Amino acid sequence: MRNFENDVQLIKYKVLKQVIKYTKEGNLNEKILDIPKEVIPGPKPMTRCCIYKERAIVSERVKLAMGGDKSNPNIIEVISEACDECPIHRFKVTEACRGCLAHKCKEACPVGAIYIIDRKSYIDHEKCIECGRCKNACPYNAISDVMRPCRKACNASALYIDENKKAVIDNDKCIQCGACVYQCPFGAIMDKSFVVDIVNLLKKAKEDKNIHVYAVIAPSISSQFTYARIEQVVTGIKKLGFYDVVEAALGADMVAENESKELVEKLKDKKFMTTSCCPAFVSFIEKKYPDLKGNISSTVSPMIAVSRLIKEMDSNAKIVFIGPCTAKKAEIQREELKGSTDYVMTFEELQAMLDAFDINIEECEDGVLNNASFFGRIFARSGGVTEAVKEAIKEQNLEVEFKPVVCDGLKECDKALKIARVNKLNGNFIEGMACVGGCIGGAASLSHGPKDRSEVDKYGNLAIEKSIKDSLRVYNVKEINMHKEE
Repeated sequence: MRNFENDVQLIKYKVLKQVIKYTKEGNLNEKILDIPKEVIPGPKPMTRCCIYKERAIVSERVKLAMGGDKSNPNIIEVISEACDECPIHRFKVTEACRGCLAHKCKEACPVGAIYIIDRKSYIDHEKCIECGRCKNACPYNAISDVMRPCRKACNASALYIDENKKAVIDNDKCIQCGACVYQCPFGAIMDKSFVVDIVNLLKKAKEDKNIHVYAVIAPSISSQFTYARIEQVVTGIKKLGFYDVVEAALGADMVAENESKELVEKLKDKKFMTTSCCPAFVSFIEKKYPDLKGNISSTVSPMIAVSRLIKEMDSNAKIVFIGPCTAKKAEIQREELKGSTDYVMTFEELQAMLDAFDINIEECEDGVLNNASFFGRIFARSGGVTEAVKEAIKEQNLEVEFKPVVCDGLKECDKALKIARVNKLNGNFIEGMACVGGCIGGAASLSHGPKDRSEVDKYGNLAIEKSIKDSLRVYNVKEINMHKEE
């Protein structure tokens, strides 16, 4: 059985499960108003003032589970009713202030926002710029930092607080990584879901045998459904109505082979190249470092690569990618990539769908999953792309000095890009992952544990194909367009 990390994840699961169940039964419109009562039965509220507010919030979650605000292009949305209006002032002088003679906090403040009243320090929040120098200067650690969890999680600086003390997302800066979704303790931020569209597609495919719905599963799935064998998960997914299950890791093998060759070409007129498999990282460069867009690999992500391969082999194919990433939902909507992958579903949504369809994967027989190599499968963790590209260079005997810089999380990505911008980067290949740990740390993962990395490596070692070349030998990958169509 699945144990959820917290109640926020549990409530989201319950909402998704009911939406999927009623979509499957064909009575969602009739049952939609019943879902809040089913999720919050009462009579006592869980955390809010009353069950009526909690149900109102669940109603907003239902809307997002059904696709959210169509006029808002962003995948991530704030549920205003759920935002708890956390303390807006980041720094606060606590009772630990000793009223010392040195007044180091006051001397450290560059804008004169600290006053001494009755020997105690006070912060004028009208002047405070939240630089944190007072906190760092205080020898008693008497100044607390109460930065909102959502803002603290957003390393793209895409969240701000409005005049009503509510969180607001700046779409021009948001990279859709979902870090705020995962970190908000009240679950006031959520990603839009396309489960209704996916269930309806599966129902249509059941009636029309000319529609083949393929599930492309991210390699990070190996760290998620650990209460069953990965082979059982494959069978469970097929029982949902999918025509077949294919590893995104096969696309990763394709990407590693292509990206290694692109690196050779790129370094002829560029000092470095970045990876392009993480859509949040790509978006971060485009929005914060537009002058470095030319350094991004033009190779598509593994999801897009394997989707194009499947559609080349089967003209009746429809593709649903299943993974830990909210940014993937935005990636498939990019103009240059439209038509490759049809829908994206997260691991959270997959768990809800399996349960809504009454499929217990622990009781499923083993399915077959042997599309990719060890190197394709370890794309799921930080450092995996680098290892795969290094192997591809070796297998193809490419003449290039490979000097990788592995960036684990957006903070490290930002630091590397700053250095690269001024031509001080000690390397020529930046592997960028927006989530700490890589894809296994994705916002829509079911678990974010210390064992996830070892689970990915264990999954990689189960691969029958030990080299990238062996993995691709049975496919006509040379016919596949591996580049973005800009």
